[in-house]
Amino acid sequence: MRTDTPQAIKLADYRPPAFLIDEVHLTFDLQPNATRVKAELKVRRNGDHREPLKFNGERLKPISVAIDGRALGDGEHSIDAEFLTIPGAPDAFTLQTEVEIDPDANKALDGLYMSAGRFCTQCEAEGFRKITWWPDRPDVLSRFTVRIEADKAFHRLLANGNLMDSGALPGGRHYAVWNDPFPKPCYLFALVAGELDVLEDKLVTMTGRTVDLRIYVDPGMAPRAAYAMDALKRAMKWDEDTFGLEYDLDLFMIVAVRDFNFGAMENKGLNIFNSSLLLADPETATDLDYERIESVVAHEYFHNWTGDRVTCRDWFQLCLKEGLTVFRDQSFSADMRGHAVQRIKDVKALRARQFSEDQGPLSHPVRPNSYLKIDNFYTATIYEKGAEVIRMLKTLIGDQAFRKGMDLYFERWDGHATTVEEFIRCFADTSGQDLKAFFAWYEQAGTPAVEMRQTYDAGRRELTLEFTQSTAPTPGQPTKQPLPIPVTVGLLDAEGRTQAFVRDGQAVDETVVVLDGAKTKVTLSGVDEPPVVSALRRFSAPVKLTSDAEAKDRYLLLAGDPDLFNRWEAGQELARELILARAADRADEVGEERYAEAVGRALADQAADPAFKALLLMLPSEPDLALAMSPADPAAIHEARDALRMRLSVHLTDELRRLHNGLQEMGEFSPDAAGAGRRALRNAALDMLAANPRAEIGELAFGHYQAAANMTDAMGGLSALGSIGGERFETALSDFYERWKAEPLVVDKWFAIQARDPSEGALGRVMGLTAHPAFESKNPNRLRALVQTFAAFNPVRFHDPSGAGYRFLADQIIATDGFNPMTAARLVEPLGGWRRYKPELGQLMKAELERILAHPGLSKNVFELVTRSLDSDGAGSN
Repeated sequence: MRTDTPQAIKLADYRPPAFLIDEVHLTFDLQPNATRVKAELKVRRNGDHREPLKFNGERLKPISVAIDGRALGDGEHSIDAEFLTIPGAPDAFTLQTEVEIDPDANKALDGLYMSAGRFCTQCEAEGFRKITWWPDRPDVLSRFTVRIEADKAFHRLLANGNLMDSGALPGGRHYAVWNDPFPKPCYLFALVAGELDVLEDKLVTMTGRTVDLRIYVDPGMAPRAAYAMDALKRAMKWDEDTFGLEYDLDLFMIVAVRDFNFGAMENKGLNIFNSSLLLADPETATDLDYERIESVVAHEYFHNWTGDRVTCRDWFQLCLKEGLTVFRDQSFSADMRGHAVQRIKDVKALRARQFSEDQGPLSHPVRPNSYLKIDNFYTATIYEKGAEVIRMLKTLIGDQAFRKGMDLYFERWDGHATTVEEFIRCFADTSGQDLKAFFAWYEQAGTPAVEMRQTYDAGRRELTLEFTQSTAPTPGQPTKQPLPIPVTVGLLDAEGRTQAFVRDGQAVDETVVVLDGAKTKVTLSGVDEPPVVSALRRFSAPVKLTSDAEAKDRYLLLAGDPDLFNRWEAGQELARELILARAADRADEVGEERYAEAVGRALADQAADPAFKALLLMLPSEPDLALAMSPADPAAIHEARDALRMRLSVHLTDELRRLHNGLQEMGEFSPDAAGAGRRALRNAALDMLAANPRAEIGELAFGHYQAAANMTDAMGGLSALGSIGGERFETALSDFYERWKAEPLVVDKWFAIQARDPSEGALGRVMGLTAHPAFESKNPNRLRALVQTFAAFNPVRFHDPSGAGYRFLADQIIATDGFNPMTAARLVEPLGGWRRYKPELGQLMKAELERILAHPGLSKNVFELVTRSLDSDGAGSN
């Protein structure tokens, strides 16, 4: 185990940088095992700071250090495993250094490393210190000029900004010089060198400038980048139309790489993407892949302004760029794919990832106040909850004030690093509202619980709504304060029609009630008959809402609430109650039959969007249900959920068969929302049919797989066969692998579908797959496809009573930590929630966490998450 205790970095300890770097010239002599990096930095002291120069540097072999051309002797500087220190640095000078690094040996995939024979970089959050000595923090912004020299076998030499010069060198080598005119923090530095194909296009901006667009991919893969290029052009146009933001360079580039710890990286002018989020065609990518490509391409492009042009002062402000940019990409996706369907998908993701995070030992505020490794805070709280906070802000101050606040933010902070406080101040200034109380959303962890009680006075035609809010203690925050919570409310009558009412003297169909204390009461007048309340429409705040409404009200909402999110939500609540009741040995068979009938009516609605009906047909997931059961019993949840699936399958067989037959793809494949929606409903119908594994259903699923003309339907058939199991599933798996074994992204899907195997032999299958020739433990995509999918999305087998699933995951964490701490740490979370489960399971999970902690040489990344998970008094860092 670690013999030292890493020291936390705290927001309260922030100090401005002692030195600033106005300009940097980097020269890379690229060699796979011995790359030389020369750096020439124009350095100056920042104000009255008098401390020694202390620049970060890790895994660097020093060659030379000089100031203004004079080499420094041993007594004038010192170098250790983490820093270059120069005690007597002058106030302004040129620092010249040269180091050697080994990209090929870099399996952590941060800094400069090799992927499929190409050089590439990942510098966020602290990777640049593995390239050269530098004050590796986001509030040091510099103008970069980069010269790359390499063998001509590395055909493309790419870096940030605009290409200034290129040419041949002796010895079969060549060079390229790039300049980025915009100051940026070092985490946005990027370099790529290798043999790549390119897809090229152009876009004319709103001011008439022509921007060259290039997407670099593996040789032969350029056609698969076409959808990403289309998404990029739509995102650029959307940002101009929605926020008035125009791209600022003459060239925008994206590069796809196979080995990547993240999804993508917004390096200024040179985005680097995990290839799984860039490459698509109908034969190899599912509709979900297309959606994610569209969203992530937009997200990384939107960072050009929210992250690059305006960046964060320190890593505690990470939500300033990530939460805001997620809000922007979600808004873009809603405009592209439909607001209601996109909102449901976004909330499903929020609940699956962030609500779980908030209920466990890794809970932290949107802006944390301490960390050991910032890599561990690229979380759903920072991203998804951060986006929800922005959405609430817009709801509270209105669209016009929000847009003016965004404009003011860019006007004040373009070219600078700033804080969440300054961001919120812009909206306070444009709206005239006091937003001090709202700021608590950034500082307080946890998911608020909101309870709504309603009283109708027929004589006075008044409806009184009483709300109470509370937030459970989280690590380091035992006491919580009330938050301003916007709750959007509408009313329906007994027939499901919209019922108007009066608030503040105005007749309205909908209103926003702002909960500004522990208790809030509001009275709506002009309510002609007892209403059915539709509350938290469009999920207006990231809270858990309960009410005293009867089940019949939820059935009415499910049948016809004009707010489609609440219509879907009513169905989810009904299903959740039925499943949890059965899991607690209180099965309500009459209620289950009524629910099946209601779902059948919804599926028969010819006016409803197929994508929406597909979402209605999906029951709450087993991980989501575990959050609502205390203590959670994964086996009971699995059995109860399967029972409701069986009832739906039997009751709705005819309707499900009709949908499956009627939605068969006849024309040319289109990845648009309409086509994706039809395929989603057809595959959802097949999945529900497979819950009743009769022989003819197995034949239907196998035929579906064999007839599939696209990857979406192939995976739909394979998934249905997986839930049934048996010989047909094994035959389809073998066929799938033989057909696609040369396609890494498709093979990832093959591993993932087996990791979800619900049968009792699932763990043995997964363990066996770790020895498969195609399993690459050092490739994050492949590791996540098998190991993370099993631990996070196959709860009944992961939580095997023997504890074997926990031992398997712990073994994988320990092994991965030896070469890629960032990826290893992301595997800890399934064990971290051990307190939520039955004691006999929780203790086994805890034992594995303790075994991980005792392992010698544990990284800071894994050490931080394991110690926080084991923390008994909830006092861990946040």
